Amino acid sequence: MGRRPLGPASFTMKTYSPKPEHIERRWYVMDAGDQVLGRVASEAAVILRGKHKPIFAPHMDVGDHLVIVNAAKVVLTGGKEKKKVAWRHSGHPGGITGTLYEDLLAKKPAFAVEKAVRGMLPKNRLGRAMIKKLHVVPGPEHHHQAQKPVDWQMGTRPAWEGLPVPVTAPTNGKKTSTKKAGAEQSDVEAPSTSTATKKSVARKHTATTRKSTTAKKPAATKTTARKPTARKPAAAKKTTARKTTTRKTTTRQATRKTAAKKPTASTKKKET
Repeated sequence: MGRRPLGPASFTMKTYSPKPEHIERRWYVMDAGDQVLGRVASEAAVILRGKHKPIFAPHMDVGDHLVIVNAAKVVLTGGKEKKKVAWRHSGHPGGITGTLYEDLLAKKPAFAVEKAVRGMLPKNRLGRAMIKKLHVVPGPEHHHQAQKPVDWQMGTRPAWEGLPVPVTAPTNGKKTSTKKAGAEQSDVEAPSTSTATKKSVARKHTATTRKSTTAKKPAATKTTARKPTARKPAAAKKTTARKTTTRKTTTRQATRKTAAKKPTASTKKKET
């Protein structure tokens, strides 16, 4: 097999990933009067997720804020207001309750619209962050005039104006030519550098003076004459004379010895 032909077929393109500074939050107003509930919910989910923008990413929240007015005038088709039931469970055994949408729209129209929109968003922390940008009002008036929201028409998409340009703060509020600006900059830089050098020299001088003043002086060694301490004579060891214990001989042994030493009369006769 040969090589692939070079040309438009082999053209590669880098994948774009939206960055936080590229996300611009806008405000829109949607009139739900005489509109089908499912249609309103799907349009609201598109705005909250940001699918109407070219920078849409499924893993990021790039959507806008949405205000839905006249939620009490939402319509259900096919007689579903008497058939469809909104279930709710308290979490305890037997704690399930059901409410017909006819009663729900009469009592809590804003909750009915929010419930429909929440069902079309991701079921994770991303979806929980998106639903916070939804503001539902049962009547025609809302309290978000300070944000200057723009009217949203069903089935249309706003024109894309490109990524937001980072705003740079103007310098002194005056526009100057490049030459003048360069000359002024050089004039300003010259004294600034001289002052900077003066400050650095002054700092060094103060640092050296502080070091010289705070230098540790050598501590004078005090020569203290030690007093001669008279040593006490060592205590003479007591020589304990051992007592000579004379063994006491019994009377019987003494008599025997004396008897053996004294010559008897028979021995005297023999000697003579």
